[in-house]
Amino acid sequence: MEKRRLGNNLEVSALGLGCMGLSHGYGAATDTKDAVALIRAAHDRGVTFFDTAQVYGPFTNEDVVGEALEPIRDKVVIATKFGFELPSADGGQHLNSRPDYIRQSVEASLKRLRTDVIDLLYQHRVDPNVPIEDVAGTVKDLIAEGKVKHFGLSEAGAQTIRKAHAIQPVAALQSEYSLFWREPEKEIIPALEELGIGFVPFSPLGKGFLTGKIDETATFGPGDFRSIVPRFQAENLKANQALVAALTQIAESKGVTSAQIALAWLLAQKPWIVPIPGTTKLHRLEENLGAAGVELSPEDATDIATALAKIDIVGDRYPAHLRALVGK
Repeated sequence: MEKRRLGNNLEVSALGLGCMGLSHGYGAATDTKDAVALIRAAHDRGVTFFDTAQVYGPFTNEDVVGEALEPIRDKVVIATKFGFELPSADGGQHLNSRPDYIRQSVEASLKRLRTDVIDLLYQHRVDPNVPIEDVAGTVKDLIAEGKVKHFGLSEAGAQTIRKAHAIQPVAALQSEYSLFWREPEKEIIPALEELGIGFVPFSPLGKGFLTGKIDETATFGPGDFRSIVPRFQAENLKANQALVAALTQIAESKGVTSAQIALAWLLAQKPWIVPIPGTTKLHRLEENLGAAGVELSPEDATDIATALAKIDIVGDRYPAHLRALVGK
């Protein structure tokens, strides 16, 4: 698979694997044996970039990723994240990016990931109670100590990115970006391009919506995050089907799938964009990775842009109680 560069010198496969869904967010966790097999299958097919976080599970996803990648550790790039108080006394999500807690978190992640260095360490969400300069400075020290190689931010706003980058160069920003959510095009992508920072879109398939397998009749189980997301309520799913219809038409004309068009579109936006689609199924993994070989012609790009201009996506991407955690 083609390689891409995040920041100055972090080389990864053009498509990574988002491992969250194997343990967290979309219902029951995948059996560990099956999850390990899927991660290794991704590497066998050219993926060198694997994304996890402490809060996924919590903790269990790092354990799975560590077990899966231990035999091939020198051939892969592992990204993980700190920033949530774990475990929390009330079961809620509470931010904590105090320097001492970052250090404590990193030591625990190293053990779970069965490694002596984290290739890319993200602050999972900006903590309004801790200056970003202190966060960046702590990671800078961890890099100097050899425990971390590269610094990343997740769902941070442009001003925060600039402040952090001035203290410790940021290799990558991980935030949601897809044909289903294009907000980063306004301020974030121009800032990243100016600063030389890579972009790692999560939910590049719109949490499954862009695959064309979800319509207004869809139901989501109690462990599925989409059950509380406004954009996935029936009336909004119905209203947003126009986007899927447009994608499907373009995909059929090229003999590929809607998911592959959605991922190919992201790859075509900038050479430093590295989407991390996730899946629990081998055939979906292979479908997603096939997007790396899909080339969009100027006519395809025009068709997609024309379709998007006619469509108003409805529904918020997060429930109200989680909106305060993004874009700071």
